[in-house]
Amino acid sequence: MSDGLCRKSDNRATHPTSDIAHPTFPMTDFTIILRSLRARLFSTATTVFTVAIAVGLMLVLLSMRDAGRQAFNRGTGNMHLLVSRDQSPMVAILNGVFYANPPQRPILWEKYQQLAANPLLEWAIPTQQGDSYSGHPVLATLPDFFTRFTPNENEPWKLREGRFIRNPGDPIPPGEKPSTNPDAHAYEIVLGSAAAKATGLHVGDELFLTHGINASRQLGTPQDEAPHIHKDFSYHVVGILMPTGSAHDRALFSHLDGAWVLHAHDRRKDADESITRTTLADILPEDRKITGIYMRVLTRAGAQGSASLPVVYDQLRRDSSITVAQPKQQIDGLFRIVSNIDYIFVALAAAVMLSSGVGIMLAMYNSMNERRRQIAVLRVLGCSRGRVFSLILTESTMIGLLGAAAGVILSFLGAFIVAEALKGEIGLTITPVFTPDTTLLVAISAIALAALAGVFPAILAYRTPVANNLKPIG
Repeated sequence: MSDGLCRKSDNRATHPTSDIAHPTFPMTDFTIILRSLRARLFSTATTVFTVAIAVGLMLVLLSMRDAGRQAFNRGTGNMHLLVSRDQSPMVAILNGVFYANPPQRPILWEKYQQLAANPLLEWAIPTQQGDSYSGHPVLATLPDFFTRFTPNENEPWKLREGRFIRNPGDPIPPGEKPSTNPDAHAYEIVLGSAAAKATGLHVGDELFLTHGINASRQLGTPQDEAPHIHKDFSYHVVGILMPTGSAHDRALFSHLDGAWVLHAHDRRKDADESITRTTLADILPEDRKITGIYMRVLTRAGAQGSASLPVVYDQLRRDSSITVAQPKQQIDGLFRIVSNIDYIFVALAAAVMLSSGVGIMLAMYNSMNERRRQIAVLRVLGCSRGRVFSLILTESTMIGLLGAAAGVILSFLGAFIVAEALKGEIGLTITPVFTPDTTLLVAISAIALAALAGVFPAILAYRTPVANNLKPIG
């Protein structure tokens, strides 16, 4: 780039009608380009914004792909198998781990005991869904859910405050007043971090559960039908969990005994409206229902998974009354399906980027008629055709550079918004991953496309005749 305007011998040459020179300061190529961009500020800003949108969209999509897979792997944790009676293994995972909908077909307790007795299992934790609080799903389970199952493989559950649910007969924590109700353990509830934040509940608060999931996830009931609230049984918040980054963060966790009592009470009250109280002693075998079983097979020391997993999986699959799902296998299958849509979105982002390149070309082409006199002046001042070509091409590249830089910044903002939306809607904590290689590749592609878009306007500038464009205006 030259230190002068075009001629080294006179870098203070000016033209009275040109905005490309200054009467007192030397004009470099860089200064000429900046003044040219400022002269068409609205067009420049619009074109830069178009490039930024394209770059930001592409980076958000690419960064979310791997981050999304990692987020879905959270929540299944150290579980090897999920047993339910859903219509397919995929639905079983979506319902049983990600709380998409409460499973509709229950498993009797007798069946659970039969399955849990398998000597190749390390543990089998029963779960039941069906109730909710303020739209948040409630998972009824046993204390083993917190002591054996871990949502993030090797990271155990952690409490922000309070304690976990307990079994009858468990020691009373220090400082906690013993209850005179022998069924008190059945009405304890622990809140996921997102559920606690959304509801504003704290340890010690009282709440009443709603039968089914109202609002957007109805259990086949009309939208205008009032939800059934279990007003005869108050639950007490005994603990709030630390965030796990999984869908479990938006759930509430209660004891399975309480869930059985609630629904046994409804059954008894339907038969006799005078009944006002139901206890664990009133539960019948048909009341003991669950909707899922988290399973882990026995593992060899130092082994990831187990040689017994295929054996147990094969055994369970032969039972036509249940559905068996391997979380990892189903999540991989889900992402194979999603990847097809993923390619469409990436292609759309590429199309937006391509259209931004066309926008740069059109913006510069449309400005060429206004700039012919400026180009003629530059030629008179000593700029060669090649130099003029270079100025226009550099200007186009500069628009791409500004757009790419703005796009990278925009991608961070966009990824944050998408991550927060996913966290709020489905409880998944997604941490976007912007790898330097990918970010640099997208930015360089945008800059190269902008440079390519400037070739045609640069050719027009190269061919601009001097004499015809130096005639007096008017």
